Amino acid sequence: MADPLKTLVDGVEVEVPNTIPDIRAALPADRRAEFDRAINAAGVDEIHAVMRHWMLEAVPDPDAEARLARLASDEAERRGTS
Repeated sequence: MADPLKTLVDGVEVEVPNTIPDIRAALPADRRAEFDRAINAAGVDEIHAVMRHWMLEAVPDPDAEARLARLASDEAERRGTS
């Protein structure tokens, strides 16, 4: 069994799911099919990167989401598509 991983979200320590069943359970229901496809399609050389991507997606980070939205807005404005 994998040891639990932890990270800080808004200054609070939270556990990060680090097994396929735990990551799947932590994701919103509408993201689970995409997760299943990504895991099932990953080869030996890519499985670690796929797991890392999804385990971080399973832990909501409002600050990061706001930052990404701001960056997308800035980019859209820069390109004149806002």
